[in-house]
Amino acid sequence: MAAADLSQIPDVDIDSDGVFKYVLIRVHAAAPAGAPAGESKEIVRGYKWAEYHADIYDQVSGEMQKKGYDCECMGGGRISHQSQDKKIHVYGYSMGYGRAQHSVSTEKIKARYPDYEVTWADDGY
Repeated sequence: MAAADLSQIPDVDIDSDGVFKYVLIRVHAAAPAGAPAGESKEIVRGYKWAEYHADIYDQVSGEMQKKGYDCECMGGGRISHQSQDKKIHVYGYSMGYGRAQHSVSTEKIKARYPDYEVTWADDGY
C-alpha cells in the first residue's frame, strides 16, 4: 500500500523567501470505512502564490489523496522567510481554518532549516 510510508512526505515545503500564507496539515493513511485512523504526521506548506489558505490546502490535499492519504487542515498563519538573514518568523492565523499551532510548525521548520533563527508569535494576521 502506497500510503504506508509517511516518511516519504517532506515535513516542510515553503517558499525560499518573502512573506506568505501557510497551513499546518495532518496527513494520515486513508483507513477503510469504519476503521480507526492509522499513523499520522503534520506537515507545513507555505507559498507566495496562494491568495487564500484554502488554495494551499486544496492543492496539497489533492496531491496526498492521489497517493492514498487523507488530510485535515490544522490551521494556518503566515511565514516571513528572510533567507539572506537566515530568519523565519511564523505568526498570524487563517480566517477560514483558524490559527495553526505555531509551536508545532516552528519545530518542523527548525528541523528543516537547522542553521536559521526560527521564531513564532500568535500576534498579527
